[in-house]
Amino acid sequence: MPSAEAIRAQADGEGRLAIRATPNALADAILLPAEESVSELLVRTTATPEGGKANEAILRLLADALGQPVSTLEVLRGGSGRTKLVRIGAARG
Repeated sequence: MPSAEAIRAQADGEGRLAIRATPNALADAILLPAEESVSELLVRTTATPEGGKANEAILRLLADALGQPVSTLEVLRGGSGRTKLVRIGAARG
């Protein structure tokens, strides 16, 4: 799993992170883009894309990797698609 700093480095100036989601994967994982020209973070989850389960799992994975509560993350766009835009809020505490 990439470091919190590496994940945050993928976000734009407003704390938005582009994600390419893969539900029903064999294992949960967060992968940095293989090429610098690609800006989407790859997030794989074993959760199914039914009833928002995959989105919840993606936010939990990101929160764990970033070391902050799930409540500080928000899906801005792509709630029902594989390409998502997630806002990383400031860690509380």
